Amino acid sequence: QVLPCAVAEVELVRADGELVTVRRGDPGFEGSVIALGCLGVVTHLTLDLVPTFSLRQVVRTGLTRDALHTHLGDILDSAYSVSVFTDHRADSTAQVWSKQAQDTDPVADWFGTVPAAGPLHPVPGEDPAAATTQGGIVGPWHERLPHFRLEHTPSSGEELQSEYFVAREHALAALAAAESLAHEMAPLLLVSELRTVAADELWLSPAYRRDCVVLHFTWRREPAAVRALLSKLEALLDGLEARPHWGKVNAMDPAVVRGLFPRLPDARALVHAGDPGGKLRNDWVAAYLG
Repeated sequence: QVLPCAVAEVELVRADGELVTVRRGDPGFEGSVIALGCLGVVTHLTLDLVPTFSLRQVVRTGLTRDALHTHLGDILDSAYSVSVFTDHRADSTAQVWSKQAQDTDPVADWFGTVPAAGPLHPVPGEDPAAATTQGGIVGPWHERLPHFRLEHTPSSGEELQSEYFVAREHALAALAAAESLAHEMAPLLLVSELRTVAADELWLSPAYRRDCVVLHFTWRREPAAVRALLSKLEALLDGLEARPHWGKVNAMDPAVVRGLFPRLPDARALVHAGDPGGKLRNDWVAAYLG
């Protein structure tokens, strides 16, 4: 699930200065956890936690496009957390980063891939020193689930990012859309990631009430060229109800985005009730929530 699903209670200072606490089960809670900053300044969060646990990270290389298309669901469901890193070109292969339970049996032949010969970075050519420990070495969850070490700069450090959430039944169609633009993407794309996110009940979550496959793109920092390319990609995704990540680059018309979130009218009502004067809203927020 998206990380905000761990929130059980949120304390915030509203636009009128009142300190309020909203707990799971309270009216409007599902609209208060992801609220685009429009309900107030968050001062405290209570999270659902579990005892610490261990994982190991195994990176495999050589995943072909045919194998990815044929076995996409099995690949993405094969471990506690799985990411496929690709450039979407037919003539290249992908990396699979698998975060596995520590008692998982090693696999010799897995969809035609082989274990990485040494540590890798998700972005080809980048220094793997920034990446978390690989090679199946068991360690605490917070040192295996992230792709990058906490003390290092994540990804390339100088980049733009985009992300689209599609229902799992549309995953192959969305993947084909990205692949059709692979050669146009090549000068701009650092790497693309595929992963899954479980359905949730948060009103403005891109995974609201549907299990998703997420297409993530890490771009070179060329805003105009990236937006032009995203316009083409989004046209190909039209009809697949691809919901964009709120905090990453997209080229969608706000009217289109509003139609992709069924509970957006409820979120708008909650925001206007909590901040009728619009102190916490700006032009960007107004385009989506009014």
